[in-house]
Amino acid sequence: MSTFDTEFNEFHTLSVEETAQFLHSDQHKGLDESLAKERLQLYGDNSLGDDTKIDYKAMVIHQICNAMILVLIISMIISFAIHDWITGGVITFVIAVNVVIGIFQEYKASKTMNSLKQLSSPNAHVFRDGGKSNIIPSKDVVPGDIVLVKVGDTVPADIRLFNCNNFETDEALLTGESLPVSKDDKIVYGKNEYTSVGDRLNLAYSSSIVVKGRAHGIVVRTGLNTEIGKIAKSLQGKDDLISRDPSKSWWKNVYITLKQTTGAFLGTTIGTPLHRKLSKLAILLFGVAVIFAIVVMASQSFKVDRGIAIYAICVALSMIPSSLVVVLTITMSVGATVMAARHVIIRKLDSLEALGAVNDICSDKTGTLTQGKMITRRVWIPGFGTIMVDNSNEPFNPTVGDINFIPRVSPQEYKNDDSQDVGILQNFKERYYQNELPQDIDHKLFQKWVHAASLANIANVFQDKETGDWVAHGDPTEIAIQVFATKLDVPRRKLTGEKVPDGSDVVEETLEEDEKEESKELTPISKNNNSPFKHIAEFPFDSTIKRMSAVYESCETEETIVYTKGAFESVIGCCNYWYGNSSNDLLKLTDTDKKFISKNIDTLSQEGLRVLVFATKSYDNNTLSPEDKQKVLKDRPFVEDGLTFIGLIGIYDPPRQETAGAVKKFHQAGINVHMLTGDFPGTAKAIAQEVGILPVNLYHYPKDVVDVMVMTGSQFDDLSDDEIDAMPVLPLVIARCSPQTKVRMIEALHRREKFCAMTGDGVNDSPSLKMANVGIAMGINGSDVAKDASDIVLSDDNFASILNAVEEGRRMSDNIQKFVLQLLAENVAQALYLIIGLAFQDEQSKSVFPLSPVEVLWVIVVTSCFPAMGLGLEKAAPDLMERPPNSSKDGIFTWEIIVDMFSYGLLMAASCMGTFTVIIYGRDNGQLGYECNKRFSDACHYVFRARSGAFATMTWCALILAWEVVDLRRSFFRMQPETDEPVRQFFRDIYGNKFLFWSIMFGFASAFPVVYIPVINDKVFLHKGIGYEWGVAISFTVIFWISCEIYKWGKRLYYKNKSRAENPENDLEKSVSRDPFHAYSSSTTLEASIIIQPKV
Repeated sequence: MSTFDTEFNEFHTLSVEETAQFLHSDQHKGLDESLAKERLQLYGDNSLGDDTKIDYKAMVIHQICNAMILVLIISMIISFAIHDWITGGVITFVIAVNVVIGIFQEYKASKTMNSLKQLSSPNAHVFRDGGKSNIIPSKDVVPGDIVLVKVGDTVPADIRLFNCNNFETDEALLTGESLPVSKDDKIVYGKNEYTSVGDRLNLAYSSSIVVKGRAHGIVVRTGLNTEIGKIAKSLQGKDDLISRDPSKSWWKNVYITLKQTTGAFLGTTIGTPLHRKLSKLAILLFGVAVIFAIVVMASQSFKVDRGIAIYAICVALSMIPSSLVVVLTITMSVGATVMAARHVIIRKLDSLEALGAVNDICSDKTGTLTQGKMITRRVWIPGFGTIMVDNSNEPFNPTVGDINFIPRVSPQEYKNDDSQDVGILQNFKERYYQNELPQDIDHKLFQKWVHAASLANIANVFQDKETGDWVAHGDPTEIAIQVFATKLDVPRRKLTGEKVPDGSDVVEETLEEDEKEESKELTPISKNNNSPFKHIAEFPFDSTIKRMSAVYESCETEETIVYTKGAFESVIGCCNYWYGNSSNDLLKLTDTDKKFISKNIDTLSQEGLRVLVFATKSYDNNTLSPEDKQKVLKDRPFVEDGLTFIGLIGIYDPPRQETAGAVKKFHQAGINVHMLTGDFPGTAKAIAQEVGILPVNLYHYPKDVVDVMVMTGSQFDDLSDDEIDAMPVLPLVIARCSPQTKVRMIEALHRREKFCAMTGDGVNDSPSLKMANVGIAMGINGSDVAKDASDIVLSDDNFASILNAVEEGRRMSDNIQKFVLQLLAENVAQALYLIIGLAFQDEQSKSVFPLSPVEVLWVIVVTSCFPAMGLGLEKAAPDLMERPPNSSKDGIFTWEIIVDMFSYGLLMAASCMGTFTVIIYGRDNGQLGYECNKRFSDACHYVFRARSGAFATMTWCALILAWEVVDLRRSFFRMQPETDEPVRQFFRDIYGNKFLFWSIMFGFASAFPVVYIPVINDKVFLHKGIGYEWGVAISFTVIFWISCEIYKWGKRLYYKNKSRAENPENDLEKSVSRDPFHAYSSSTTLEASIIIQPKV
């Protein structure tokens, strides 16, 4: 195998050819796949550390070192210390069950999260095996690979650049330089001169961000050998928990270190907010448990024997929901897995619990609310006429659709001028090529436009020879334009002589939106010597100026021609001329002309079309000076100045079929949907009305109200924060939106205490994604930077998947509330029952325990862990998406949960106390015997039987509570009240969650053997077999069940009409309390006219 000096670090002193030779690579063909695999084995993964490796030791420590398990461990040690082997053994079993299940589930969760990381990890575009294009994980990049990087990409490794095209990177992470660095691959630095890392302009560094242009590069260093890797290596082994601040005293650093270490150990400073909150709860409960233990000992005048000590331990344990951490881990793991199946990849566990609290969603339009597969519908060429495309619903197929033509008439005139009968010519393409169009229109105007549309475009459209399907690669907007040009038999390859793709090796052609030209440079393409145009330069699309330009040399006219396309306000500012709407002569472009063009754009926008403008200019090669020739190749302002406006195109991006339904469900769930798009207001408004973000009947609203609903980015940005805060509502649609507008929208929502989600795909979206409570990146079209800044990634770029995410987030939060309520209510019941039970005094004036320590531990094991796991797996409630969003402040501990916890705890404790009291005082005349806490004797006969009844009641009530909390308000017997088959539905409901069903069945059945098995019953559990007492236990269990149903009936009355979400979008056509867009029809919106001034 070819080897090279891995210690060499002076690649900036080598030319591209020398670098390729040094690394035994080829800048045109790349590495062979076999050689790449060998190098991957030799040099390792291109990563800064194996963050996907599972650390089993850390998992064991994580499961043991949490406040809840530590209480059990302390109790176990005390039990063994006082030689209570039975209690100590049972506690050990409880610890083992929790730790083993916890480790297993954390292992599964780690495997799941690692697989999800692979889905959302950055990729690299490499060329191997003779120049074949491949998309591979960045970690598989090896030295010598040829890579392509473009706007929005994260540079996968340190690379020696070549074929740079307006290429700039953000190296702030490495050098601290806040401004982008413009690269120059032609520079070669001297071998004997020192050049700092930041000044090596022919290199791009791993983890830096491409902010402009694109380039190829030869990978020179990977992994920890990169510049950023060297920094990471120097930081390895440092512990962030240890404070070494030189500005603080030694004692202060020790205090901070102890505080941080203790917090990390107990889980109060690490993990998700929910984990931290539960760890703090555990510490609080531990404090309560200690107080209860002291109360137990105080009740015996601190004359503590082994029995009292064990009982005190059990009372303390009754306050600790020991299985909570395990069940939470399972729920999180299942939630992440389910979301992945629903096209939502979780990058940060915090977002799992945050999704349920979202009450505002800000979404992009293109590709998210819409299909992102665009179709050309209108073309207007001033002086020539308007072209219309109908019956074309296949975005990539240029052979379908009808092309008609309206001579000389603009879209605005066609729509608004009824004074003349406009003739529509059918079959434009045939008429054009057969020269059957009206003689008074200049065909050259159309030729100029279609050349601009085809050449200022890097998309590819071709037919796969194997399948016969039409395939397209590139940006959806450019694909739509290229398909239209292909419809008219003027594809770019016909004008430039490029090789025609045949579909047999699609990967070799293009895989990304900006890659055709690059792959063309790597793999020589067949050229037709008679092709009319030769591509000589390109200025790619830049989101800051919203346009792109391509420069070609005409082989027929010996001219250098510039073709530019982009947003209206961007391109029109570069135009000085046009051909007029009724003249074939080149005219000066006046402000009046610009207003006329703008009216036509508004007309097309109102039809929901996205409008792009085309312009051109040409230079005579014979008169072009050498200096100007260089400017044409490199000077963008020079190239894009003094253009001639030649026409525009209207492209339709149809909404996804599921978008309207998703928006409606969001509204039903009390969630506002805002559209923030770069499109024109007319286009944005039309699409927003189509999907339900805006009401269809806008004509019912005053203009000032509509002005609040729909604003432009400049209008919104011109408002001060105070003016925005004074608005009664925030806009539903912001058109011509910039990244800064998105940031201001998030800030405005936060000032209104809204919990918001924001979608984004570009580099410039990362600030708003970071600032949003939940950042949502696009998995297909999203840049690596956007994905890194996000909390979740949509693997299908579909707006409806956000609904899936919110629904799953609510389901998971709902289930966490359920099992937390079940566990804590049971803790309250046990603690109350055991503390109140101290009032029972035997003949020696010592307290008689109403439950033995082992009974308490058994109830904790059987009724806590597995039923709680079942609750964590519970399916979503039928009305889950009709409830208001969860409170982001309260989290799972709402006042409803707190009141329920004490209410159910009191009912359960009362039922158990009723069973014990009835058995002792009803038939057995209150005989409490003596030393019944230690052993069985004839004097303890009735106490042991009463314990059996109370034990059964406690077990069954806790299990019934698990069923009752499946729905916090609906009756357990009518969880689906709208069903026509209530009996069958009841059995379907209880058996639908099989894990919960069998956990409860096992718990119910387990009460019988432990009551009757000899030795185990009277020696271990300190209770005896019973007879009529079963009836007492069952009776009080039924009373508890009925009490729960009555309590929930009272809750339903109290929460009637309170628990439904306020629909933010109310329909004025309905006179009900929750009318769509009610907020926007309020009289308070009248003040908007004072704030929002229309743009001139």
